[in-house]
Amino acid sequence: MTIPFKNIPSNLRVPLFYAELDNSKANTSAQTQRALLIGQKLSSGTFTANVPSICSSQSDGRTAAGPGSILAGMIDAYRDRDPSGEMWVLPLVDDVTAVQATGSITFTGPTTALGTLPLYIAGRTVSPIIASGQTAAQVATTVAAAINATSGLPVTAAVDGAVASKVNLTARNGGECGNDIDIRFAFKGPASQEAMPAGLAASVAPMANGAINPVLTTALSNLLDTPFDFIVCSLTDTVSLAAIVALLNDATGRWSWSSQVYGHCFIAKRGTAGANAAFATTLNNQHITCIPFNDSPTPAWEWAAAFAATSAVSVRADPAVPLQYLTVPNVLAPPLASRWSLTTRNNTLLYGGCSTWTVDASGNLVIENMVTTYVTNAAGQPDNSYLEIETLFLIVFVLRSLSAMVTAKYSRVKLAADGTRVRPNSNVVMPSTIRADIIALYRELEGQGYVQKSAEFAAGLVVEKDATNPNRVNVLLPAVLIGQLRTFAVLMQFRNA
Repeated sequence: MTIPFKNIPSNLRVPLFYAELDNSKANTSAQTQRALLIGQKLSSGTFTANVPSICSSQSDGRTAAGPGSILAGMIDAYRDRDPSGEMWVLPLVDDVTAVQATGSITFTGPTTALGTLPLYIAGRTVSPIIASGQTAAQVATTVAAAINATSGLPVTAAVDGAVASKVNLTARNGGECGNDIDIRFAFKGPASQEAMPAGLAASVAPMANGAINPVLTTALSNLLDTPFDFIVCSLTDTVSLAAIVALLNDATGRWSWSSQVYGHCFIAKRGTAGANAAFATTLNNQHITCIPFNDSPTPAWEWAAAFAATSAVSVRADPAVPLQYLTVPNVLAPPLASRWSLTTRNNTLLYGGCSTWTVDASGNLVIENMVTTYVTNAAGQPDNSYLEIETLFLIVFVLRSLSAMVTAKYSRVKLAADGTRVRPNSNVVMPSTIRADIIALYRELEGQGYVQKSAEFAAGLVVEKDATNPNRVNVLLPAVLIGQLRTFAVLMQFRNA
């Protein structure tokens, strides 16, 4: 038997004891699964534009992104659900030609009683106390001051120069995202003692006309080959999503053979069920998950970050466990009238490449089914091979497990054809040796609940030397991924006494 020393020479004459280490069978570590938040910072923020940076805490992130920026909102929403996962940001700056979204609130009065104004801006409350007898102009002045004094709001406020009872709102960041900033009053209604002060009324002109988003080209190229499993993108315009699709491309992007850093992108979109399904179907991409919603005060970028964080916590613990019935915190659910029925969720959204959610008795959002936007194959036929998001994360887990085994055991070995007579521990492997190790790994993964049908896998596994390259091994890996229990159907065949 030959012991495969790699460093101790065989011609030593100096006594006595020498030892070297071999860690090829000791690696049990798991790869870090990072999150990446892509969003706009403010000019006051200290993050370097277009350069990925690690972000350890919400407070540091707010300061570095600029309070009230889109990126700061994403950081808060993500960390609320994933407080310990490794989180990075990819800060963007407004395009030099960007147009900021604007809106307004116009008051009529005067007030006839003391009250608290229940104003919601992007899901955050601004609650100035309004005295009795205040005119509409006085209320406007009070509200504008309260908005500007509230840290973290994505807008600034100013009383209109021509109409004293009107408050003009301007998005802090330029571009289309500002159009998604929701402005409303008394969202939670009488059940939460929210009502306009007596005598006061207000009309809202929604945020609109934000235009020209940042270009992602430079920012995405700066990611290089750093793995990011959970990517949250605040931008959902055609150009930005085309850049994300290219980033995650199977042939030339992060999922390609030459990159193998993978990643999955989460986005959210405000609109009707039909509009969202049409949007997602157009994407038709297995590496993007779209969370649709309508009539929620919380902006889309915070929806995306919160759902991504909730998914990340579960995937890190076990990528095979279905993501259903996970609570998504601190995102305001749409009012009852704006929620989608089971039929709409099933027929329009889930068959249209959109994920779905429900609302529990406490008003919390709950994930129902996280799917990808992939709905049809290249021939235009319905294809459910990449339907569930868990499939993608399981594929990554299995490939990384195989890569860890191969690089630990076979990084410096000789390759011989099957049947070659070599001594044990001679640092020579054959296709049959590799095949046995792959089967052993697969059975280990089966025991952990990630794959199944090991006998079927072993029967279909092919490991062979390449016909033209004597130094290459080709493997056909017929893995059967574990499934998820999603439907429990019961026919109650009852009997009367």
